[in-house]
Amino acid sequence: MTGIRRCSITVALLTLGGLIVVLFGIWLLGTIFWLHKPPSTEPHRPPPPAVAKSLNGTWLQPESCSQIPEAWRFDCYPERGAVVTEEMCNARNCCFVQRSQAKTSGRNGMPWCFYTPDYPSYELVSITDTEMGKVGKLLRNKKTYYPKDIDALQMEVLYEEDNRLRVKITDPAEKRYEVPIDVPVVQKKASNPSYTIDFIKEPFGLIVKRTQTGTVLLNTSIAPLFYADQFLQMSTSLPSRFIYGLGEHRSNFLHDIQWNTLTMWARDVPPMELTNLYGVHPFYLSMESDGMAHGFFMLNSNAMDVALQPAPALTWRMIGGILDFYIFLGPDPSSVIAQYLDVVGKPAMPIFWALGYHLCRWGYKSSDKTWNVVKEMRNYGIPQDVQWNDIDYMDHALDFTYDTVNFSSLPDLVKDLHRHDQHYVMMLDPGISNSQLPGSYWPFDEGMKRGIFINDSNGDVLIGKVWPGLTAFPDFSNPDTHEWWYQNLKRFHEKVPFDGVWIDMNEPSNFFDGSLNGCPDNELENPPYTPGILGGTLKAKTVCASARQKISTHYNIHSLYGLMEAKSTESALRKITNKRPFVISRSTFPSQGKYSGHWLGDNRSQWKDLATSIPGMLTFNILGIPLIGADICGFGGSTTEELCVRWTQLGAFYPFSRNHNSIDEQDQEPTAFSPAARTAMKEAILLRYSLFPHLYTLFYHAHISGHTVATPLLFQFPNDEKTYGIDKQFLWGKNLLVTPVLEAGRDYVVGYFPKGLWYDFHTVSQTSLETLLEIPNSLSVDSGEEINLQAPKDKINLHLGEGSVVPTQRPNTTLWVSSGQPLHLIVSLSEDGLAKGDLFWDDGETLDTYEKDQYAYIYFTVEQVLTVTDLGLNLSHNFTISWM
Repeated sequence: MTGIRRCSITVALLTLGGLIVVLFGIWLLGTIFWLHKPPSTEPHRPPPPAVAKSLNGTWLQPESCSQIPEAWRFDCYPERGAVVTEEMCNARNCCFVQRSQAKTSGRNGMPWCFYTPDYPSYELVSITDTEMGKVGKLLRNKKTYYPKDIDALQMEVLYEEDNRLRVKITDPAEKRYEVPIDVPVVQKKASNPSYTIDFIKEPFGLIVKRTQTGTVLLNTSIAPLFYADQFLQMSTSLPSRFIYGLGEHRSNFLHDIQWNTLTMWARDVPPMELTNLYGVHPFYLSMESDGMAHGFFMLNSNAMDVALQPAPALTWRMIGGILDFYIFLGPDPSSVIAQYLDVVGKPAMPIFWALGYHLCRWGYKSSDKTWNVVKEMRNYGIPQDVQWNDIDYMDHALDFTYDTVNFSSLPDLVKDLHRHDQHYVMMLDPGISNSQLPGSYWPFDEGMKRGIFINDSNGDVLIGKVWPGLTAFPDFSNPDTHEWWYQNLKRFHEKVPFDGVWIDMNEPSNFFDGSLNGCPDNELENPPYTPGILGGTLKAKTVCASARQKISTHYNIHSLYGLMEAKSTESALRKITNKRPFVISRSTFPSQGKYSGHWLGDNRSQWKDLATSIPGMLTFNILGIPLIGADICGFGGSTTEELCVRWTQLGAFYPFSRNHNSIDEQDQEPTAFSPAARTAMKEAILLRYSLFPHLYTLFYHAHISGHTVATPLLFQFPNDEKTYGIDKQFLWGKNLLVTPVLEAGRDYVVGYFPKGLWYDFHTVSQTSLETLLEIPNSLSVDSGEEINLQAPKDKINLHLGEGSVVPTQRPNTTLWVSSGQPLHLIVSLSEDGLAKGDLFWDDGETLDTYEKDQYAYIYFTVEQVLTVTDLGLNLSHNFTISWM
């Protein structure tokens, strides 16, 4: 028995040893084959781990999950607030590698739970040519961990323009919600596209390259595609870490890609970091390694997260709608923005006084106090074009009313403003009180008759709460609402002849979460995935997601509310005034620039808020809303004299320049400060008014060509990577460089000057046409450098780049008076003695003057001799010239 047992043990050991040798040999051969295998031709893709295994239905994590580079780990468990365990991750068949730093709600970080590159996705089962491009069929064979997968998809690839590609991925079996904004319908395929497209069949991927350089602009093969009823996800690599746009958020102009998730869902909240704010703009601009640029626009209005990671890569996660996106190939940043605005619409040409200085506050408390502020500004000779009132002018916060006790003289105030060539803007909130006696409040009574309010899921009028108390909310997706809104504005205009409208609280804001009666417990209120929205739910401080509107549920069109209200208001003002409408809106969406401007919301009187206003202003310029500014001197809290002076100097270069203050804070209009401070503010505003012809011409270019007004330095110097992160300086147009002081107690500022010749704008010498005078106060920069600039409290640094002709005028206390003054040209010659510039001029208020050919456009060129070419109507102005 002992010998037999020993023999059996020996055989077993030999067998086991042989098996180990065989397995080792297989491993060795596989390793040799892997080492000699040619590299993958798929760009921007991390190395794949071994194929995952399962035993009796139990997920076994591949050992090679740890081989995936950290920067390329795509989050398989993106739900906010979840501390992901290995069991939770295994349930989704994903890799799990725990990090020492916990992933907690509201904090971004590298995911513990992430996809394998071969994670089940769609397969491209067919692709055929069409008149406009290609059409493909996608099939999913394995379910995801979100409910209601759409297993069969249709992909349309549309070669719309040589520098514009559109891709739509839809459900061919059932019509899904699509964003109802006008975009071009192209009938002819691009003849010479600057892009090439590769298709990966399984797992499905789409790769778009720039033909000229081979740069990969889009690569969706790096992570699985999801397309469920309430969860759509698509990832792409990025060619560099330089990405801009994706509003509205408080951040640097250049976004941080270190595991940074940006949530989009319109929300009433004072600006703060890592929070979804008032507007939604799913567009980004990306710089490439060679100075070229491209843009990407996701046409979707549902709640979404946009996750940035350091690969660099980006992931879109949306909870409804379709995948409908555009790629714009520029190739320079300015061209990208122009191409984007060709799709969503170029900004309106503003009425001239919109570019003047505006004063407002919440808490004047009477029309007499408001009037006194205006009179003090006149007495000190400080320019002012527009006076505003916040909600306190209303009778108990009721729209389309005014307080006949405290604001009894409001109609006379407005008439006085008009006599002095000034203008008046009033606030309106969308919430309409439902608590007044029947028959006593026409806006609500008439709205009920016409059925124009948002309904709850039962079909009853949804009741929320805003400033007047319980309120109903107009449904601006309903054309009948637009007529009702117009009639309300017209009736009020007959009492108080206002000139413009400020639409606030239009996310829409609600003091309840949802409604007076709450919201139902259904899939619209509690979707399988909720983006990182402040408050944690879709209904937080707004109306129920399940609320019914004319064209869809609020779930789909919530973030369009401000756009639709702006569109209605703009249309009404056109009919009432027969002039260019002036509308400023808090909530915005792509195409908003056609109807309104925007301000950056309820900031605070802090130096930080002063500094962050520049990236906010630059971002909205690339989003197609150039009429943008922040509340000068700050809205919340009390300012200081130094802060207000520096903010007024910067605010003089906001495209939209308004000083606005909160209730019960100290006065902060320029007349409220010491003589020295008052003088410094006056000089800054006068400087703005002197530059009005230039600013007005910049808005013409924005309106006609989609250019920016406040321009990032990188737009003019895309080959200088040092400009990519600059958001403490900016340009007006192409060559006027603004370098403000953004810190307390400073009498100097450090500015970056790109390569070229720069002239101090404040040092201007007038001379005859026959003499070319070089101003000694100039900077010649060979390769771009930072320079210390003196910045006394009464000065903002302003420099003019070489080769420019800038039209100016003698400033006065209103733009109407200023516009009648002689024009003056400031010429900054290049080293070759060359310069060029232009001037657009019309009556400043008539509708569609460019479209009707009722304008003058004058082009200036200097080649030792000034040449003036009038490309429009004759201009009855004399010019004087200053040479730099």
